[in-house]
Amino acid sequence: MYLLMCRGMVSSASRPREDSWLKSLFVRKVDPRKDAHSNLLAKRETSSLYKLQIHNVKPECLEAYNKLCQEVLPKIHEEKHYPCALVGTWNTWYGEQDQAVHLWRYEGGYPALNEVMSKLRQNKEFTEFRKERGNMLLSRKNQLLLEFSFWNEPVPREGPNIYELRSYQLRPGTMIEWGNYWARAIRFRQDNNEAVGGFFSQIGQLYMVHHLWAYKDLQTREDIRNAAWHKPGWDELVYYTVPLIQEMESRIMIPLKISPLQ
Repeated sequence: MYLLMCRGMVSSASRPREDSWLKSLFVRKVDPRKDAHSNLLAKRETSSLYKLQIHNVKPECLEAYNKLCQEVLPKIHEEKHYPCALVGTWNTWYGEQDQAVHLWRYEGGYPALNEVMSKLRQNKEFTEFRKERGNMLLSRKNQLLLEFSFWNEPVPREGPNIYELRSYQLRPGTMIEWGNYWARAIRFRQDNNEAVGGFFSQIGQLYMVHHLWAYKDLQTREDIRNAAWHKPGWDELVYYTVPLIQEMESRIMIPLKISPLQ
């Protein structure tokens, strides 16, 4: 009797896994492509390249770091001879502490990036800024990104808002599949104007996806995310995209006063 009961328990426990495995056989597979992911997923009507900078600041230096950035970064943003624009700049509120996040757009792709970097190397004020900033940092990293064709264009917005940067490390080889699913999923998240921008990495940590959202506050974020589950089809898209993810991270961020995204 005990053996039969154990067999019954094992059979019952394994059935959900079997059902999940059977369902996975019917997940829509992406046809093989003979083109780069960037050509298939990025916006073709623009040639914008984005740079995401993440700086881990010494805790005692964060206030001075923010003051320095607010003095120098607007000058680069407003300089007409630099083909770049500051999309947003934030401090992380929840997530890694004492962290600054900057997002830049280079209008014209890699040539624009090279032009800006070349001009900044000859800018004495920026050289001094980098030196002073470097003394305040524990570490820093950046990524070059393209924006998904089906996502909103990140444009300045009035505040006050909090921002969530959700970052996904995908399994290699799944970027197009992710794009196919999110091209449908983004339609479920437009009712409250919360979608700011969606990007995927080209240089730096690869197979990275970043979704940027804006909310009035944390409770509004919770309400909007919960409401998505009541829309037919959202649960199915989540079901199919979760297996594509290796790791994920969420940052809740507060914009600096100079940020075009408020």
